[in-house]
Amino acid sequence: MPAAHLYDAVRTPFGRFRGALAGVRPDDLAAGTLSELLRRSPGLDPAAVDDVVLGNANGAGEDNRNVGRMAPLLAGFPVTVPGTTVNRLCGSSLDAAMIASREIESGDARVVVAGGVESMSRAPWVLPKPDGPFPAGDVTAVSTTLGWRLVNPRMPREWTVSLGESNEQLAERFGIGRERQDEFAAGSHHRAAAAWDAGHHDAWVVQVPGTDLTRDEGIRPTTSVRELAGLTPAFRPGGTITAGNASPLSDGASALLIAAEDAADVVGRDPLARIAGRGTAALEPQSFGYAPVGAAERALRRAGIGWSDVGAVELNEAFAVQSLACIDAWGVDPAVVNRWGGAVALGHPLGASGGRVLGTLAAVLRATGERWGVAAICIGVGQGLAVVLENLDTTARTSGNAA
Repeated sequence: MPAAHLYDAVRTPFGRFRGALAGVRPDDLAAGTLSELLRRSPGLDPAAVDDVVLGNANGAGEDNRNVGRMAPLLAGFPVTVPGTTVNRLCGSSLDAAMIASREIESGDARVVVAGGVESMSRAPWVLPKPDGPFPAGDVTAVSTTLGWRLVNPRMPREWTVSLGESNEQLAERFGIGRERQDEFAAGSHHRAAAAWDAGHHDAWVVQVPGTDLTRDEGIRPTTSVRELAGLTPAFRPGGTITAGNASPLSDGASALLIAAEDAADVVGRDPLARIAGRGTAALEPQSFGYAPVGAAERALRRAGIGWSDVGAVELNEAFAVQSLACIDAWGVDPAVVNRWGGAVALGHPLGASGGRVLGTLAAVLRATGERWGVAAICIGVGQGLAVVLENLDTTARTSGNAA
């Protein structure tokens, strides 16, 4: 069975909700990253791309009509290159990468472009369709930006609590208090700012045409635990979760070039990492933040390694509390997790975040010389995904080396 390799990754800077990228349609955000991916591999004939798989969690607005097909067309791909859109909510673009890797391993494709996009700023309000024309009563418009909407009344109430309330329950379950969450959040901002200052993102974060955003817009370099402690709980009176220790609403896109091990001549560049293991897990919908625990364990088993072999972890920080719960469960050294900051600081455009964590993981492995890494993400309605990467750099080491 041919091995699937990650050859390249790009992403936009992540913009704040109604911020610098709010004027850009999601299909254009995605098209920009796809164009850049091709530009960076001039030896790759776009017609040699066998498939495009893009993640998108909304699909109710300008990202409708299969953004996985529309974005490649806007990016100038030949009309003969097919494309599809996958929706696994927050894990959509990591799922896209996993699907792409399976296409490679099965022999159905040699070169696949994956990734994802989300404009939470431009997510529309929707009206439920009335049973008949001209209803006499009022109709409520529902925001499609985030979370539950138009909920089926047959769903158990405990499953459909808000994302924030779900994570307040995790905080209670694992005894993770407000101070620890705030410390984690402040560290995320500090690491993200330091990584940008050190130039770690320069090689793969690409500016969106028509905008002046060059860095992730949500990073607050001077954030302190004391400042975060002054914020009001957002979901429960006396609770622990605030706007400061949870990921913000964001806009952005990511793109990944995934191909077979022997496709370097077609791609025109050498691969960065081997996709060595994949894991999918599910549990109670309200416990979604803990689902990466099982997903990562499965991915490690399928890669044939254990946590003692892992030198880098990229875990999407939907909330500080769920990140801490996962780190505690894995027993991994916190110093190897999100070395360059995470979603609390960088932002979390739902459909793009999986591509961001996988691309960052590959870059961190190359920068540190570590051999093995895990990318993981939690997903609303009780799911988690994880991917194990093996660094293909000949200078890779198996012992620790932080950057």
